[in-house]
Amino acid sequence: MFLYLSDNDLACALHKQAANLEKNVQTPNKFGYLCLDIRKNMPVLEKIVISDFRNIQLQELEFSPNVNCISGNNGEGKTNLLDAIYYLSMTKSAFATSDKFNFRHGTEEFSLAGTYQMENGMTSRFALKMTSKGEKKVRRDDKPYPKVSEHVGVLPIVMISPADISMISESGEERRRFVNAVLSQMDREYMSALQQYNRLLMQRNKMLKEMDVDRTLLEVIDMRMAMLAEPIYQKRKQFIEDLKPIVSEYYRALSGGSELVDIEYESELSKAGLEQLFAASFDKDRILKYTSAGLQRDDFSFTMNGHPIRRYGSQGQQKSFLVSLKFAQYEIMKKNYGFAPVLLLDDVFDKLDMSRISNLLQMVASNDFGQIFITDSNKVRMSGIVDRLTQDRAYFETVSGTFSRI
Repeated sequence: MFLYLSDNDLACALHKQAANLEKNVQTPNKFGYLCLDIRKNMPVLEKIVISDFRNIQLQELEFSPNVNCISGNNGEGKTNLLDAIYYLSMTKSAFATSDKFNFRHGTEEFSLAGTYQMENGMTSRFALKMTSKGEKKVRRDDKPYPKVSEHVGVLPIVMISPADISMISESGEERRRFVNAVLSQMDREYMSALQQYNRLLMQRNKMLKEMDVDRTLLEVIDMRMAMLAEPIYQKRKQFIEDLKPIVSEYYRALSGGSELVDIEYESELSKAGLEQLFAASFDKDRILKYTSAGLQRDDFSFTMNGHPIRRYGSQGQQKSFLVSLKFAQYEIMKKNYGFAPVLLLDDVFDKLDMSRISNLLQMVASNDFGQIFITDSNKVRMSGIVDRLTQDRAYFETVSGTFSRI
């Protein structure tokens, strides 16, 4: 059950919470010290130019290196701005599975360009253009990448949004997408191996649809897939082992509850090698005409007190778990890179009660967070939170895809 407060009550409560944080600025806790000026040695988005992306026709915006707040009614374009920033880092949308949904209505291409201050103190300009014919090009300082995928991981980023609920409510594909996105940013070998595995999987499935399967060629594909699968499996396994204790710690801090949350990696490769699995499932695969074993069936179960959080977790508990999961991702990426990724918080305060909002404020204030972008339809709530954290912030308001600094 959630406790909803008036805007005045919320602002007063946040003021009191922030004042308590200021008194304890030098008090260490399990998340570190209160430190809002840690943007050394990290990429900072100084300016972005967006053309024909979603409902944004043409916008040029300059940002604070610290906290950037975007307000506006639902459907006006707040999330689209965050997705444009995400796209410029990951070369794909955080939401749309197909690029056809990212073009502004009636247009045949969109472009994104961002000016970043990089970790070496130099300024770099990244530009991305996508056409309706499927042509995607990414440039850094006017030099094209040989492969678009080589850009992934150059501008590390973490996004928390209401759409994350799909990781709890939907199939394992959503959870694999999350793990793959994190590991691909940090590990080029992982991304390359995964891409090769998926290409061979498509080839294998195509062969299984044929009347007469070339067993010799299939065995060659199986052997190659097995070589790729083992390091992918091991890296997924290690990532989950690293993630679990951090998620638990953040969940306790955010929810204040006694529930025990956990993540388990479920993979057929924990029982046998991929070639053995393929051999055992061959007859079944011939009937189904697709590959029924392998990494593409991996899953990650989220539990609370030993039970599936999808069934037994309340709305607040589920959101607290997902925020904790993404903050844990942030911590792991920060350790891996040696600096803080850009953090996108899309409507993160929505449907959280006052206790969880206060705890979230404590977590943000007590960590070495870098550049942050926050959206919220409640301008009073957002300003009440941010103004007590830092004066180094910028406010934007959007109406129908047009943004103005306020």
